[in-house]
Amino acid sequence: MREKKKYRIISFHTTTEAIAMEKKCGKMHIPGRLIPTPREISASCGLAWRMTEEEYMAYEEIINQLELEYDQSVCLMLLRWI
Repeated sequence: MREKKKYRIISFHTTTEAIAMEKKCGKMHIPGRLIPTPREISASCGLAWRMTEEEYMAYEEIINQLELEYDQSVCLMLLRWI
């Protein structure tokens, strides 16, 4: 079964920035993962960071302090398997 859930999608200009996000979030135990950029968003490198909207709200200040450049940060309703 599939349901729609709100996710925060952060897209990047370069693959280097996307990988840096993954490494820094991993070290700080910030939940999320790299995914192919959804079709609804255009991004230069094709990778995006995905986390639930609730997780983003909890970690937003820390993420902004990581000093990473990203293209855009949007909330999308995406399908997920349950």
